[in-house]
Amino acid sequence: MALRVEHDIFLVRQRGREVAAAVGLEHQDQVRIATALSEVARDLLHAVGGADVTFAVTAADDGRQHLRVDLAPVGPLPRERYDPRSGAVARLVDRLDMVVGERDTVVRMSRRVPVNAQALTPERLAELRTALGENAPGSALDELTAQNQQLIAALDEVRSQRDELAVLNEELAETNRGVMALYNQLTEELEETNRGVVALYGELDEKSAQLRAASESKSRFLANVSHELRAPVTAIIGLGRLLADSSSDPLTAEQARQVGLIRSSAADLLGLVNELLDLAKAESGRIEPDWAEVDLRPVFGQLRGTLRALATRPEVELVVEEPPAPAVLRTDEVLLAQVLRNLLHNGLKFTERGEVRLRAERRGDRWQLTVSDTGPGIPAELHERIFEEFYQVPGKTRVGGTGLGLPYARRLVTLLGGSLDLASEPGRGSTFTVSLPVDGA
Repeated sequence: MALRVEHDIFLVRQRGREVAAAVGLEHQDQVRIATALSEVARDLLHAVGGADVTFAVTAADDGRQHLRVDLAPVGPLPRERYDPRSGAVARLVDRLDMVVGERDTVVRMSRRVPVNAQALTPERLAELRTALGENAPGSALDELTAQNQQLIAALDEVRSQRDELAVLNEELAETNRGVMALYNQLTEELEETNRGVVALYGELDEKSAQLRAASESKSRFLANVSHELRAPVTAIIGLGRLLADSSSDPLTAEQARQVGLIRSSAADLLGLVNELLDLAKAESGRIEPDWAEVDLRPVFGQLRGTLRALATRPEVELVVEEPPAPAVLRTDEVLLAQVLRNLLHNGLKFTERGEVRLRAERRGDRWQLTVSDTGPGIPAELHERIFEEFYQVPGKTRVGGTGLGLPYARRLVTLLGGSLDLASEPGRGSTFTVSLPVDGA
């Protein structure tokens, strides 16, 4: 097409819209490219007196087809005097370039053809070219009428979108009101819950203070009573020893038996007093471990020698295995020996036949010290109860004791940074495991 007079601006716009419709562009894109053509055509007509307009269909690098329009000015067009890319026209098309050739500068714009449009084969393009050539150009009045209709359609669409936006805004406001009401309700419920939690914490703190006071009172009571009992009990044991001494006046058989019962009962009472004192010290936190590098082999040797005399039953064998070298860990030797002695003594006391075995095994950064026996075993539901103070497993195998040894042993192991666990089944013996860190607590 040739653009030479004002009337040609309307023809270029009309032809641009027709070509865009022919290749399959949507209605809005037809209006956009027609508007961009009329704006650039008016500028070129006023700047250099016109241009030659060419419509083409090209394939881009992405495989998509594009409708391309070239406007070649009839006169020289210095780029510093005119550049449409700086205006609003560039937003109406996909690309708008100034192509500099050997003789002139061409204004080139393009728009992508929709993928769902009919394939633009050479045959199809020939048909469109023929059909467009047969269409007689309209008048300026016709083009103005078409523009007015497009403007009215655009206004209707804007009004429709505005109404939809108003409805959406109203729905959003209603939703916001509901959200705010729900938020306020949840806030009130949360505040009420927080007040209840604060009150509960206050009550728990009060109960905790009462429990701490009761525990401290119990510990003081046990310590005071134990101190008061130790002196007379020791005196009773001493007097019983004097009465039974061979240098004293001889006793009858019945008197000797009675004195023996007195000494035995006093010794049991002294043991109970000592355990109460130990337990009171452990609960009050007055036991401070003496941390040092301890070799388990001398500890096991001492236990083997001191406890062998307690294995009075020929049917029960005491086995203390030699720990694997290097058997060194950081702990309190006295407290550790006290725990192991307590566990071994219990095993010898409750086992009627078989063996009581002490062994040590290194597992990673911890030592596992196990005391196993072939005694009657303990039901699973009583595994934790035996670590309660003064509790003893009921049954035929129940022997003398206070029920304080195991609770005290667990407290000492905890103080050393370890744990004391039990694995046992009725009729299959018991295994107590002391787990201690190699590097101490």
